[in-house]
Amino acid sequence: MKKNQLKHAPITQFLQNKGCLQIGGMPLPRLAQRVGTTPFYAYDRQLITERITLLRKYLPTDIQIYYAMKANPMPAVVQHLATLVDGIDVASAGELRIALDTTIPPNQISFAGPGKRDNELSCAIASGIIINMESEQEMKRISILGKRLGIRPKVAIRVNPDFELRSSGMKMSGEGKQFGIDAERVPPILAQMNTLELDFKGFHIFCGSQNLSAKAIQETQEQVLELFLHLAKKAPDPICLFNIGGGFGVPYFPGENSLDIKLVCENLYSLVEKIKKHTPGTKIAIELGRYIVAESGIYVCRVIERKISGKRIFLITDGGLHHHLAASGNFGQIIRKNYPVIVGNKITGQKKEIVTIVGPLCTPLDLLAEEIEIAKADTGDLIVIFQSGAYGLTASPTAFLNHPAPIEVLV
Repeated sequence: MKKNQLKHAPITQFLQNKGCLQIGGMPLPRLAQRVGTTPFYAYDRQLITERITLLRKYLPTDIQIYYAMKANPMPAVVQHLATLVDGIDVASAGELRIALDTTIPPNQISFAGPGKRDNELSCAIASGIIINMESEQEMKRISILGKRLGIRPKVAIRVNPDFELRSSGMKMSGEGKQFGIDAERVPPILAQMNTLELDFKGFHIFCGSQNLSAKAIQETQEQVLELFLHLAKKAPDPICLFNIGGGFGVPYFPGENSLDIKLVCENLYSLVEKIKKHTPGTKIAIELGRYIVAESGIYVCRVIERKISGKRIFLITDGGLHHHLAASGNFGQIIRKNYPVIVGNKITGQKKEIVTIVGPLCTPLDLLAEEIEIAKADTGDLIVIFQSGAYGLTASPTAFLNHPAPIEVLV
């Protein structure tokens, strides 16, 4: 067993009392009773609010915060965030419907993603939101659909730059990608805006996600600014919105530390001044999803059985990869690592043991934690997986083997 398997990323956001995890001011066992069944996801609304407060503290006041709903589209979470953020980015018509049910005005909602279907584009046009165009073909389809509806579509160009965000968990630029329009192809597209009867609003430049390096994010922000200023000279209309992307990461695994958000935000002040000088009137948005919600959420499942096989102890639970694909290691990990895991009703003062935590599925991939040291757990105890507020339930294959779907609660 490797030493780092006994450790996990630092978890300081949740309180404990008498050996029990507290979430939303409630002891975990009582919350489980209130929910009525396991497994479940629980999101702490106060932690979400505190994260936005932290961003407001350090970001320049001229920068608007957009929530990338793909991170967690639970309607209650989105409704809560709508009272805290300036805009929402959606990635499907389903997410758009949730966004339109909030108090966020349509012109503060953007729609990104390759392969938008005609019915999705028609809904977006009729709703009056901004569509981030990902290709020349999509641009022409939007124009045709707008003319059919008698509406001039609001559009922005998602740019695929020739640089990337170094040290990112997922790189979304820097070479041929399904996302956005290559930077060198943007100027001729801008020249077509008026003839296609499109209401051009601005640019969206998103380079990567899950980055914990303040220096790497700063460097990319500066490159994004230079590209924006170059493209802005070619724009047919005044630029209303410049979405500089995000990429802010959170720590999951051993050896990872929290992003220095103060350092990242300090770099933005000079960039904002340059934008105000060259394109006055442009609103600047930063788009964040994981960074806003990941650390506010937990996934809770219950131990069904303790099993000893060979020299290993297995905790078999009622949860698994069908609910939390990311924790199983099957959502982009190259080398599997453990998320932070505890026995939520036995945090302190308990005998420790090294266990492997699995779910009820008929596959060896159904692995929630491998050879991890936690308090000795018995049947009925509650296993908690931290950092589960983003890319949890909706990023998981819930229909696999037809087990019940977990409940989600905002507390």
